Amino acid sequence: MSDSRSAEPQPSYVKLAMRNMVQKRLTSLKHFVLTIVGLLAVLVGLAYLTR
Repeated sequence: MSDSRSAEPQPSYVKLAMRNMVQKRLTSLKHFVLTIVGLLAVLVGLAYLTR
């Protein structure tokens, strides 16, 4: 009764991850772009090696 927060359930991992992603927008965008560039580099490299 002294703390109303203890009655609330803990936020889920997905909810915490989404909140963190919104707060750190630039870092998330940078990692997304790096992932896309890396994936494209791997695909182009495989296409070049297997032609």
